[in-house]
Amino acid sequence: MDRAFERTKILTDHLLQSSPSSPVQTSLSSNACFNYTPPELSEKYAFDTKEMRRLIDGHHLEVRDRLFGMMSQSKLFNPRVRGGKVFVSPDYNQPMEQQREITLKRIDYLFDRGAFKGWLTEQGEEIELRKFASFEVFGIFDHSMGIMLAVHFFLWCAIPFLGGAVQVFGTKHHHDKWLRDTETHVVKGCFAMSELGHGSNVRGVETVTTYDSNTQEFVINTPCESAQKFWIGGAAKHATHAIVFSQLNINGSNQGVHAFIAQIRDADGYLCPNVRIADCGRKIGLNGVDNGRIWFDNVRVPRENLLNSVADVSADGKYLSSINDPDQRFAAFLAPLTIGRVSIATSTVYISKAGLTIAIRYALTRRAFSLKPNEPEVLLLDYPSYQRRLLPLLAKTYAMSFASHYLKKLFVKRTPQSYKTIHIFSSAFKATFTWNNLHILQECREACGGQGLRTENHVGQWKAEFDVQSTFEGDNYILMQQISKALLTEYVAAKKRKKAFKGLGLEHMNKPCPVIPSQLTSTALRSSQFQMDALCLRERDLLNRFAAEISQYQAKGLSKEHAFNKSNSHSTSVHQSYHIAEDLGRAFTDRSIFQAFAEAEATLAASSLKDVLGMVRSLYGLICVEDASFLRYGYLSTENAAAVRSEITKVCGELRPHALALVSSFGIPDAFLSPIAFNWIDANSWSSIQQ
Repeated sequence: MDRAFERTKILTDHLLQSSPSSPVQTSLSSNACFNYTPPELSEKYAFDTKEMRRLIDGHHLEVRDRLFGMMSQSKLFNPRVRGGKVFVSPDYNQPMEQQREITLKRIDYLFDRGAFKGWLTEQGEEIELRKFASFEVFGIFDHSMGIMLAVHFFLWCAIPFLGGAVQVFGTKHHHDKWLRDTETHVVKGCFAMSELGHGSNVRGVETVTTYDSNTQEFVINTPCESAQKFWIGGAAKHATHAIVFSQLNINGSNQGVHAFIAQIRDADGYLCPNVRIADCGRKIGLNGVDNGRIWFDNVRVPRENLLNSVADVSADGKYLSSINDPDQRFAAFLAPLTIGRVSIATSTVYISKAGLTIAIRYALTRRAFSLKPNEPEVLLLDYPSYQRRLLPLLAKTYAMSFASHYLKKLFVKRTPQSYKTIHIFSSAFKATFTWNNLHILQECREACGGQGLRTENHVGQWKAEFDVQSTFEGDNYILMQQISKALLTEYVAAKKRKKAFKGLGLEHMNKPCPVIPSQLTSTALRSSQFQMDALCLRERDLLNRFAAEISQYQAKGLSKEHAFNKSNSHSTSVHQSYHIAEDLGRAFTDRSIFQAFAEAEATLAASSLKDVLGMVRSLYGLICVEDASFLRYGYLSTENAAAVRSEITKVCGELRPHALALVSSFGIPDAFLSPIAFNWIDANSWSSIQQ
């Protein structure tokens, strides 16, 4: 009873705004109503935010701003006034059919205004970076619109910059026949790879295509229910043609997976003969995308509809390919498609930017609780706990921005020899960035309290919209396992050749092993050199551990692939290699991202901008070193781990005055944010309801 009385007393004191020792008031005194004050009036900028934007956006700021303006000016993009400002965003409360139709109308609007001019006719680094910039903008407005455009341009029509199917797998007669109608949106394409029974394992798809030499046609069949094409974006309502991935059976011999162009609807939108399509139904997000399921019942397509850059079938039914080895042929066939991960990774960063801008602006104007009676309530972002929740995520988003630039540059300067490197980095960054994005959006949703639940405030809805990114274009866990396998391959090759490591940033393996001091000062913890040394030490050690464990199984006669699978399931060592593989993939990615950040920082001349960016980099490096693996494998003592944790809190406090400037540097127009990022009191007033 004493404890219950004490808790009641504390609650009463708080409600009456009295100190615990003061007499209980007999009535509640009125408090002044909240007044919204724009954070710009009290928060000072220590650096030029436009200069920071040029640094973190990297390229094509004018293209981004033109597209933002183009969408802001049309009623198709659902403008509405809230709190005296105009915002544009999809109406996620619309029925699914309406969301799909308005998505298509918005895409047509962008086509009509030349948003995609030159996308199929121009080549070179400039046009490729322009496309990246455009998709980063489209995703901020609506992920459904971005996905529909990505399916049409990247997967179906195969713009050279992302290497989609018609452009990459096809040859000149395919380009001449299909690309012009694709650019004008006469042909609406979809990409029929995934099946009910096979997603990541493309090699196992069950759709079967045979060749009829009498009519010189291919015949596509769905032999069983698990072979139905599933989750095919655009298929349910709008697509007229599909790229169909299928096993190719020639004269009773399976030649592996190949791609075919099949028409699934006529110009009036009616299904073609022997094609059955069903809707995938309502989803937790992306309801502006008409995902569908497709069955093929002896669907005939002309011989020239085989995309034949890797292999062909002659008129009389002979299989022809310059690549005899089926494994190499399959690798050559799918290699260009991994580039789609570049776009996912880079565009995802901008959603993290938008979510953090909303949450931090809200935290700079929303108050809760007073420290003393009759004092103003405290801004949310002035609480150390709020700083600890949001500012490390802000640092992580800055880091992802610089790593994104590295990935885009790697891609636009690609050569045939660099495809493997692009695959590794795009897989690592796609998995990590999309996981980070979901974590960031969830934290922003919670940091906005109940307002984060409202669809008009975006952050909660975006989490549902972007959840799919963790599994499409490759399941994230599988992608991270591929990183560990690729690093193991590099390790074995270097040891076998007795040559230095070269590529993938592994050159640090050629240097003496870094040593972490037994006692770490604040200066050391914040230094770029210490942070890089710590990240390299972890990556080096985990790669050595992983190689040693796999080697033990190989010594027992297992192949490397079987050793990997065997050790994942049955290792009895203290650290199972499955966990080592996971930690190694993360270690490689953290070090790569940090390296991109540190290199960007190093290019700057001494300035206030560099000083603030250095604090952001320090915070990112510290949260990487805070990872549990540094304690798990003994890289940090418990005392040093505690010092890292304490230093993070200090850096968060020092970054607090720069929070508004850092999110303003993202350059996202007000209209693409949400009401709680601005005058959230007026936006929720009775008068706003009457409007």
